[in-house]
Amino acid sequence: MPNWLLPENIADVLPSEARKIEELRRVLLDRFRLYGYELVMPPLLEYIESLLTGAGQDMDLRTFKLVDQISGRTMGVRADMTTQVARIDAHLLNRTSVTRLCYAGSVLHTKPSGLHATREPIQIGGEIYGHAGLEADAEIQELVLACLALAGISEVRLDLCHVGVLRALLASDPLAKKHEDSLFALLEAKDLPSLKQITRDFSPVVRQALLDLPGLYGDISVIGKARQVLPGLEGIATALDELEYLVRLAGTAQVTIDLADLRGYHYHSGVMFNAFVPGLPNAVARGGRYDHVGEAFGRARPATGFSLDLRELARLMPLAERKDAIRAPWSRDQALREKITELRQAGEIVIQSLPGHENEQDEFDCNRVVVFDGSKWILQNGG
Repeated sequence: MPNWLLPENIADVLPSEARKIEELRRVLLDRFRLYGYELVMPPLLEYIESLLTGAGQDMDLRTFKLVDQISGRTMGVRADMTTQVARIDAHLLNRTSVTRLCYAGSVLHTKPSGLHATREPIQIGGEIYGHAGLEADAEIQELVLACLALAGISEVRLDLCHVGVLRALLASDPLAKKHEDSLFALLEAKDLPSLKQITRDFSPVVRQALLDLPGLYGDISVIGKARQVLPGLEGIATALDELEYLVRLAGTAQVTIDLADLRGYHYHSGVMFNAFVPGLPNAVARGGRYDHVGEAFGRARPATGFSLDLRELARLMPLAERKDAIRAPWSRDQALREKITELRQAGEIVIQSLPGHENEQDEFDCNRVVVFDGSKWILQNGG
C-alpha cells in the first residue's frame, strides 16, 4: 500500500479549499461575537467518562477510543464538541447568569455520517446556557440562518421536531416505555409495518398515536392536525405550542414539522431541528435543547445550541477568487526589504521570487511588481 494513501473518508484540504474554509470560519466567529458569544477551545481528547456524558449510544459508537499511556484510562477523540462546551459551562465557568459560548475545531468520527461525508468534519457552533425559555431557542434558530446567509445561502429548510411528544406517549403506557429504543428507531425509519407489530399490545390510544406520528410531516398545518389526532396529554400540548411559536419566528425560511424525525432523541430534551440546503443530501446544521447534560458535571443548566460542518458548507460556495498580490525580487538590499515591509504592513500580499525559481500559486494573482527605477524601489502594474 502506498505510504501516501489516507484512510477512507479522510482527505487533505488543498490551498484554495482551505482558504474558503478558513475565511468562512473567521466570518462566522465574528458573527457569533456580534451576538455576544465567547469563544472556547476544548481539548481534542479527554477521558471517555467525561466526553460521552449524556451524549447517548450513537455518539459512543462514533467515538474513537484509545488507552492513555500515562494514566492507563480510556480516552476518546471528540466526535462532537457540544458536551465538552457543556462541561466548561457547568464545571469551569460556574456562572449563574446566561452564558453564550461558541467554538470551532476538528472532530473525528469512526464512520461517515452520510454518503461522501468526511470522517473529520470541522465543527463550528454556538450554545446558550442558563435560560429555559423559548427566547433562547429562537436566538439559536436566528443565528443558524444568519450563518448560512453569510455563506451565501438563502434557500434553507428547517425541519423541526420535539422529543416531548414521544416521551409523553411513553410515560402514559408502561409497556410502550419498555420498548423505547426500538420505537425510536422504527419511528425514525418510518417503518409502519414493524410499528404495527411492536405496538399490538399497547394501549389503543398510545398505539394509534405512534402509528400516526410518521404521517405528521409537513408545514405548520401539521401542528393543527397533530392537536386533533394525538391524545390531549399535557406534554404533547406543550411540545406543539413550542413548535408553533418557533415556526412563526422563522421569518422567510421554509419550515417543516416532522414529529417522527427523532435523531438525537436520547440527547435532547425539547425542540430539535435540522437545517437542509440545496446541494447537500445531509443536514448542514443540527441543533436543539439539551437541558439535562450539565447534571453529570454538577449543575443542571438549561441549554440550547447548534453546530454545523464548515467543510460541508464550504463545498456549496463558489471557488475562491485569486487574491491580488505583488511580486518582488529576492535581494539583501535594505531599501527593498523596507519597501516590502511597508507594503505588507499596509495589508498587501508580497511574494518574493526565490533565486532561480518562478512562483507557482493557485491562490494569488501577481498583477503588480516591485522594481528598481534607478534610484528607489517602486510598485508598478504588471506581473
